[in-house]
Amino acid sequence: MRTETLSSAPGLMQPYLKAALAALPLPGGRPQQLPERALRLDGVTVDRSHLADYTRVCGFRLSDTLPPTYLHVLGFGMSMKLMTAGDFPFSLLGLVHVANRIETARPVLAGEKLDITVRAANLRAHRRGRQLDLIAEVSVGDERVYTGTSTYLRSGSGASDTAPSAPKVEVPEGVSSIWRLDDGLGRRYAGVSGDRNPIHLHALSAKMFGFPRAIAHGMWTAARCLAELEGRLPAAMDYQVAFRAPVLLPSTVAFSAAETDTGWVLGLRNAQKGTPHLTGTIASL
Repeated sequence: MRTETLSSAPGLMQPYLKAALAALPLPGGRPQQLPERALRLDGVTVDRSHLADYTRVCGFRLSDTLPPTYLHVLGFGMSMKLMTAGDFPFSLLGLVHVANRIETARPVLAGEKLDITVRAANLRAHRRGRQLDLIAEVSVGDERVYTGTSTYLRSGSGASDTAPSAPKVEVPEGVSSIWRLDDGLGRRYAGVSGDRNPIHLHALSAKMFGFPRAIAHGMWTAARCLAELEGRLPAAMDYQVAFRAPVLLPSTVAFSAAETDTGWVLGLRNAQKGTPHLTGTIASL
């Protein structure tokens, strides 16, 4: 796999316009394999004002230690650049983010210079179509401090004999807290993450893609769950979440978590119906 080194962070002003154009049929069809290249950006520095905005939207305390999910945001533009290129086999607008895994070797400080690499890997059959991973790796010098794996599903003809992509985790009993989410949450998170997928922004644009109302970003729910446990998390950890059902906006959701021998089991469900939205585990590394 070759590595393409970028001179600056990719812009996020019009990625979904490019994605819409990429959804049009291509002469000769789309590639059948993932691109054999990675994108790299060295010497990334954190904008403290942007960090403050992110922590406010996601519920973290402002400190010199970066929330692990903030590192996902730093690599998001590179992921978008990779997924909207002509050598990517799927249209971005046809992909569903179904799971995420974050592995941290240690806390990362806001003043550190970061080298970020993003690549696509592991195209595989799934019972509902095909799945692939977008893998972002963050290093400080020669030290790997973060690996984030975003798993996407492309719906279509599936393979019934494929194993589940992740073990099923039950939402813990009881309620730790209730969150009342307003209909502007998707727009606020889009402002700090750069993820301006129309399904998150407004009920009218979400209806164009089959949703009755706008839905919360999966990575906002993953971040907000992590923020709820802030101060009780291991320094080096493996955080895995599966996105079970969309969180419609506005709505009221219930967060619950239980401590285990190895870390935490957590979940997010609809406060009225009990429908699970997210399940996850946190383990020490």
